[in-house]
Amino acid sequence: MKVFKPKEAAALLQTSVSTLAKLRVHGGGPRYCRLGRAIRYRVEDLEAWIALSETTSTATYKPASNKSNLSGLKG
Repeated sequence: MKVFKPKEAAALLQTSVSTLAKLRVHGGGPRYCRLGRAIRYRVEDLEAWIALSETTSTATYKPASNKSNLSGLKG
């Protein structure tokens, strides 16, 4: 099983480590594992989160989770 550190996951998702941290706090981000104090992301969970975020039109866009209000987040 391949796991990524937050910095590696952020690079794969083309976002910042800070955005991933905010998504962990507020919800709406990819699933993650806490191994002691370390945060890790499984590649399968990152791919699933990307798939959930797919859309073909802004008219049909729905966030991956309704828990988060990302309007105030900066990447």
